[in-house]
Amino acid sequence: MNVPVFIDIAVPYQTLELRTFLKSLGAEISEENAESGLSTDLKNIIEASKFCWNLNNDTEIEMVFNGIISLLLVVPVQEAESVVTLFCEKVGKLPEGDKRAALRLRMLSNLFYGLEEDASVRYVVLCSMVRLAGQNDLLSGVPVDLDKIKRWISLWEISSAKVQMLYRTLHESLTACNMRDVATKVMIELLGTYTEDNASQARDDAHKCIVTCLADPNTFLMDHLLSLKPVKFLEGELIHDLLTIFVSGKLGQYQQFYKNHTDFINSLGPSHEENLRKMRFLTFMQMCENRKEMDFSVIQEEMQMDKDQVEEFVIDVLRTKSVKARIDQIQEKVLINSTTFRTFSKHHWQIIRQHLAAWQNNLAGLEANFENVSLIQSQVQQP
Repeated sequence: MNVPVFIDIAVPYQTLELRTFLKSLGAEISEENAESGLSTDLKNIIEASKFCWNLNNDTEIEMVFNGIISLLLVVPVQEAESVVTLFCEKVGKLPEGDKRAALRLRMLSNLFYGLEEDASVRYVVLCSMVRLAGQNDLLSGVPVDLDKIKRWISLWEISSAKVQMLYRTLHESLTACNMRDVATKVMIELLGTYTEDNASQARDDAHKCIVTCLADPNTFLMDHLLSLKPVKFLEGELIHDLLTIFVSGKLGQYQQFYKNHTDFINSLGPSHEENLRKMRFLTFMQMCENRKEMDFSVIQEEMQMDKDQVEEFVIDVLRTKSVKARIDQIQEKVLINSTTFRTFSKHHWQIIRQHLAAWQNNLAGLEANFENVSLIQSQVQQP
């Protein structure tokens, strides 16, 4: 990537020009380059760069910082992380009253895409970009595609601790910008990075993951969470009991849990009303597993709602595509085609096996019929 620079001259002269310019703005910085080399020069320049924000011209500010970025791109790899981290701290943290979040984000983006794709220091820049964007509702300007980020992580070969920090930062920003579906996927990826180590942090992240899944209106299947090691650390705690209800329990079980632990539910974030809505959907999905049709009266009783609410409720469920069915308004019943299973156990594999066996028998029957038809045709055609 070609980055527009403050002044396009040799590196030592560019650092001198930057020093002189910053000093003219009021910075306490030497006009001579440091004897210890470029990394020290850049640290001095980055510390003094705060005076650039006093300029009224955003284009001039960006040109100065792009000059700094062009120097960061030639810092030796073994020295890059400390200098890049300092740059991100100075540019990525928005002082109170500063209205230039978009400009700051653009400069961080220039650095991120200026670095080689496999440069591990890009991790530092991406964390700073995600954090700044999340705090200022600018996440549309930051790469948050999970598959792309996972590919970068594999290229960077960074530690598990850094991967976890990146996922936490990403989750926090996605949640702040109400991008719950992606936030849910990020938290599940985060939990998958844990081993037996650091159980305390794993428990915290598992708790956040469960709350994120409960709060996401589009997440209905959560049985896979129970097999994750960090979630297993929570066994015996209220949050794990609540997750178990959302995995396989029914509406009545949730209502009893809420009655017994009202303060706990209210402390989590998702409202009781949101939880009720999801539990009604989940309970209905489970009721559809072994039924071909269901009377409105059954739905009314199980969902604990008024009769005139049933049809609207079923329509809301159908919008999620978790159940495929049609409504018979005249006979006041729901005709069920298929449903998404909330849990997938050995029993469900057996059902699939039975279906496959039935399809195989049907195909065999069709093949036999075709052979009979062919035989009849050949007999008819004989003189």
